[in-house]
Amino acid sequence: MRFGLFIPQGWRMSLTDVPPEQHWETMLSLLHYADNAAAGEAVPGGAFAWESVWVYDHFHTVPVPSTEATHEAWTLMAAFAAASQRVRLGQMCTCMAYREPTYLAKVASTVDAISGGRVEMGIGAGWYEHEWRAYGYGFPTAGERLRALDEGVQIMANMWRTGSSGTFEGERYQVDGALCYPQPLQQLPVGEGGASVPSIPLWIAGGGEKKTLRIAAQHAQYTNFSGDVETFDHKSRILADHCRDVGRDFEEITRSANYNVVIGENQAEVDDKLAWIEAHFAKHAPGEPGAREAQSWRNGPLVGTPEQIVETLTDLKSRGMTYAITYFANAVGDRDQIELFQRQVIPHLQD
Repeated sequence: MRFGLFIPQGWRMSLTDVPPEQHWETMLSLLHYADNAAAGEAVPGGAFAWESVWVYDHFHTVPVPSTEATHEAWTLMAAFAAASQRVRLGQMCTCMAYREPTYLAKVASTVDAISGGRVEMGIGAGWYEHEWRAYGYGFPTAGERLRALDEGVQIMANMWRTGSSGTFEGERYQVDGALCYPQPLQQLPVGEGGASVPSIPLWIAGGGEKKTLRIAAQHAQYTNFSGDVETFDHKSRILADHCRDVGRDFEEITRSANYNVVIGENQAEVDDKLAWIEAHFAKHAPGEPGAREAQSWRNGPLVGTPEQIVETLTDLKSRGMTYAITYFANAVGDRDQIELFQRQVIPHLQD
């Protein structure tokens, strides 16, 4: 199993206790931690535990919009690319309609060049209606948003592989000859015989059974959908059906999931972490939104001691979930949870 780590960028009210002038320093510190480069020292628990770091592509906070900072995803991607050496860089996930696919392909390719070939393209149809309307994007129907996703990933993939969009006449996008130089530094295999082309791995996020998972079967190197056992099994079966329908090898696609992690050496420590989460959201999102957010943390699959979490992830791994992207509440003030997970969970699951 492989592991990614979300960097607190503010979207989930993760920087509320940090002065604005210290936001970048805080994010940079955790980036360096994951990159195994802070002060040139090995991270506790051994080198290279984290394969990737991630941010969210959102503009306004959840569970309610607020004036708390939410740092923009692709600006952070460029900054992370220049400030790290090894760790891969992803967004979970970029909203297709927030940027034209031709422009997004160019941005991602540039960041890939800056990073030396370490970009992951998380991409989805988008869902946060308040944010869409506030930024002037309207809020298209689900079908229209999914059409943009389907057409957009085709345009991006073609630009990365050939350097040009060519002529694309879709229902949502019409492009003709948009150039993408530099092309990505990364090479992805195509067909048989060892051939490869410039490209960036596509993580198509979402569990929509009729459209999203079919788009993933056609175009994705990775998927990302719900990580509880029952839903993961169900979505995996749907994805396998789509792969069979479109002639894709199901095993070519790495299945991932995102997890809120609450970990402690014992139950008392776990309860303390959960109490902090409840108090935090009661303060910053009072009433039902904060209570709902706290409850979602309490009911998550990865809440418990290291032994309990290893048992859960071992089961998920046996079902085909081989890439866990982890989010830790209060990562800026309680790095002990990240270190405990790294020391006592990851070594039991890494390939």
